[in-house]
Amino acid sequence: MDSSKKLLFPDQFFSARRRNILSRFGLGIAASLVIVTLLSLANSSFNVPFVSPLLQGLRNSNLNIPSSGPSSSSSNQVEEKKPEVVPVPDVKASSFESGQTRDTGSKNTSLSGEGEVSSFESGPRSGDTVINSTLSEDGKVSGRNDENTLEANATISVGNSSSLVSDLGGRFVPANSSNEKNATVEADRSRGSYEDCDIYDGNWVRADDETMPYYPPGSCPYIDRDFNCHANKRPDDGYVKWKWQPNGCDIPRLNGTDFLEKLRGKKLVFVGDSINRNMWESLVCILRHSLKDKKRVYEISGRREFKKRGFYAFRFEDYNCTVDFVGSPFFGRESSFRGVNGTTLETLRLDMMDKTTSMYRDADILVFNTGHWWTHDKTKLGENYYQEGNVVYPRLKVLEAYKRALTTWAKWVDKNIDRNQTHVVFRGYSETHFRGGPWNSGGQCHNETEPIYNTHYLKKYPSKMRALDYILRDKMKTPVIYMNISRLTDFRKDGHPSIYRTVYKTEKEKREAVSHQDCSHWCLPGVPDTWNQLLYVSLLKAGLASKW
Repeated sequence: MDSSKKLLFPDQFFSARRRNILSRFGLGIAASLVIVTLLSLANSSFNVPFVSPLLQGLRNSNLNIPSSGPSSSSSNQVEEKKPEVVPVPDVKASSFESGQTRDTGSKNTSLSGEGEVSSFESGPRSGDTVINSTLSEDGKVSGRNDENTLEANATISVGNSSSLVSDLGGRFVPANSSNEKNATVEADRSRGSYEDCDIYDGNWVRADDETMPYYPPGSCPYIDRDFNCHANKRPDDGYVKWKWQPNGCDIPRLNGTDFLEKLRGKKLVFVGDSINRNMWESLVCILRHSLKDKKRVYEISGRREFKKRGFYAFRFEDYNCTVDFVGSPFFGRESSFRGVNGTTLETLRLDMMDKTTSMYRDADILVFNTGHWWTHDKTKLGENYYQEGNVVYPRLKVLEAYKRALTTWAKWVDKNIDRNQTHVVFRGYSETHFRGGPWNSGGQCHNETEPIYNTHYLKKYPSKMRALDYILRDKMKTPVIYMNISRLTDFRKDGHPSIYRTVYKTEKEKREAVSHQDCSHWCLPGVPDTWNQLLYVSLLKAGLASKW
């Protein structure tokens, strides 16, 4: 071949300037191909070690790199930078859709059984009822779109707030404010059987139907005037529209005719102070209201006022049964003692039972209580008052005296009560709500129309009931049903007669009554009706008719 026709080499054909331009052009094409390839891999499920981190970096970068997917609304729009996600091993992070900025820390989540954090769609403000959520079979919470539905399976647990939240079941529980550190959101437990449930652990719920009260105000002629707030012109009636809802179960209403059928031929006796008389009158009214012929119910002595110490018995003729009350505020015997200088001391025997025991030792159901008279000045001071044998103690602490009196009672029950025949019940201490002073020096509960919602204001478990716990557990052989009503009564500052213990003839009498209020007893209808419902359920749990 002719050498003159040979092609020139590139370095001969191009000048130095042209070679530099072509080199840059080639590098640009190569870089573009690499980027396109990486983006294609980013949109696919293809995963290569060491490449995935680079792809993640490209996704989170601020570079305006066209994607192989659908185009954005504007070709010049920069993709918003997403926050970096820090993975937590074996736990999925919860998501909250909120109407406003809020703290979404661990206090607002709950762990499912598999260790995953359940997701809730929040309401418009922190601390509201959880809405639009249901529990699936595996315990997780799934979302719903119906914003007008309050789910029965999701409620705010008890917190410190004066507001209420509700669910479909009508349940009202205190809601927690957004700044409470102990706020928790948890799914409502499925309702179990009352037989395996602590029926005294719960909340008061508003009953806006006709189920409460058990008997209409003004319908029962056997309510002492001091308890008859309706007859004494109390202007509000909301206090009769609350019912008790245990946390772990539903409880049956007190079925009056069923209770009477189980009492057929039997004797039920309340033994204790005027608070037990409060409960006794309530039960008489409930049972009486369940009967068509109310003339077949009467107090055997014909009395209609029951304030004096003594024995009272209501007979239900059609069922051949009685519901009785025996006044015995201490259980122990009130006595007297002649001192060395000839003075006579009024004493309380801690080692002897009251003489009234003969009135109830044959009962089929015994409901005891003692507590309120141990708060009076003489019992609190304990100076030359408490007696055992021939010894009067110059000074004895009231709690120690209470323990000794309960020990005497426990020994009497074990010795005299046939545990195969008789159900023994002890109703716990009913809380009072005097503010501004004790019961005898200006204490008040006037104008209280709603329960306590903030559990921070509830009292501690009474020391007298701790003493009772010890006696029942360690000192008695006879099984005793303990009605632990202290906490449930503590909520109900609205349920006392207050100034409505009588009808006032003049405005002056009404004004003067403000300094003499009753914040320990209860209006009827009212709170003691619930005690009798719980008595009924407690007896059902214990096998009410199984021993007869």
